[in-house]
Amino acid sequence: MAYWERSGPNSWRVRYVREDGSLGSSSGFGTEDEAKAEAHRIDNLHRSTATTTPAPDKRRSMAVNDWIDRWFGGIDVAPTTLAQYESLTRNHIRPRWGTGDLTDVGNLAAHTWAAELRARGLAHGTAKTIMKVFTMILADAADEDLLDHNPIRPRRRDHRAREIVWAEPHQALRVALQAVSLAGAWAGVLDITAAWTGARWGELAGLRRVNTHLDDGCFVIDPDFGALHEIGRTLQLGPPKTAESARTVTLPPFLVELLRRHLDTHDHPHVFVTEHNALLRRSNFSRRAMRPAADGNLHSTSPRVRVHPVKPGLTFHGFRHSHNTWLIADGIPDVGRAFRLGHKLPDKIQQIYAHVAPEVERRILDTLQQRWLDALATLGTATPNGSLPALPSAS
Repeated sequence: MAYWERSGPNSWRVRYVREDGSLGSSSGFGTEDEAKAEAHRIDNLHRSTATTTPAPDKRRSMAVNDWIDRWFGGIDVAPTTLAQYESLTRNHIRPRWGTGDLTDVGNLAAHTWAAELRARGLAHGTAKTIMKVFTMILADAADEDLLDHNPIRPRRRDHRAREIVWAEPHQALRVALQAVSLAGAWAGVLDITAAWTGARWGELAGLRRVNTHLDDGCFVIDPDFGALHEIGRTLQLGPPKTAESARTVTLPPFLVELLRRHLDTHDHPHVFVTEHNALLRRSNFSRRAMRPAADGNLHSTSPRVRVHPVKPGLTFHGFRHSHNTWLIADGIPDVGRAFRLGHKLPDKIQQIYAHVAPEVERRILDTLQQRWLDALATLGTATPNGSLPALPSAS
C-alpha cells in the first residue's frame, strides 16, 4: 500500500513497493493533499493491474537540468522560438524541477505548479506555454527511454480569454499625440501607422526604406527579412510571423504624406528609429510611450510630461485589433481583411482562389482616409499643444 510523508519544510513524497520488493519513491509534491492523491492513484493502479509496480521503472537516472541541456542541443526551431523556450526554462522550469530526477515529475504536481504560476500573476497564455514546453521536454525524454511515459496528461481548463482592448480612431490618434509629447514625433507616426495599417510591431520595427514605396502608396513585408526580432539582447531581421504575413500593405493618402514627411527627418535605412537613430525595442517603447500614452501617468510623481488616460490597457497589438474592428464595421469582406492583415483564410479553397478586387482595395483606403478625417474633426484643437505635431492637416 502506498503512503505519503513529509520530505522537507514545504514538500511531500509518496512511498510504494516496486515489483522486486524494493521501496520506490515519488517526490516533488507541494502539499499533503497532492501527495495523498498520488498515493491513492498508485493504489488504484495496483488494484487494476494486479502488479506491485505502480510507477515507471527508473531505467536510467537523469536530472531534469541535465536532460534539458541535451534537449536544447537537439531541437530545430526558429531563433525567436529558441530564445523563448530558453527564457521559460531558465526562469520557471529549471528553478522548480531542475535539480530533481526526471522520474520525480508527476502529473498532479505539474498541474498544481502551473496553477501556482497563474495564481502568482503570470498570464494564462504564458503559463500555458510553459506547460507546453515542459510537456515537450518530458515527451522527448520518454521517446529516449528515459521515462516509461510522459507523466503530464492534458487537462481541460475553463478559461475566459481576456478581451483585447481596442480603440476608436479618435482615441488612437489621441494616444499617438500623447506619444509625441512623451517620446518624440517618430513615436506618434509609428502609432498612427500601426492603427491605420494593422501591421504588427516586428513588421513596422523592421520596415526599411527599400521596402517603402510611397510613390506607389504602399510598403512591402519581405518574406525573408520583413520583421525585426529581439533574440535575447540582440536585434536582427528575419521572416515575419507566418508565410501569409509577407504581403503588400496599401496606404491611405494621408498616411503616404505623413510617412513622406517622417522619412525626411532622418537618413536611417529603417523607417522607424528612435530620436538617436537606434532600432526600436518593444519593452523600451512600451515603457516610454505606449503605456503612459494609453493609460496616462496621473499616478506618477513629477513626470517629465503629464498625460491623461485615453484608453487604459490598450497595447501596441491593440492597434492591429482596432484596425480589423474598423474594417469589420465598414463592411470589408473577410478576404480583404485577411490579405491586409496577413491572416490565413480558414477555407483552403478560398485561400487558393480568393483575391482582392481593386474595388475592395479602394474601398478599404477610402474608409481609412475618412476615419482619419473624422478623428481629426473629433479632436479639433484639443491636442497637447493646441496643434497636430508632425501630422498633416485635415485637408
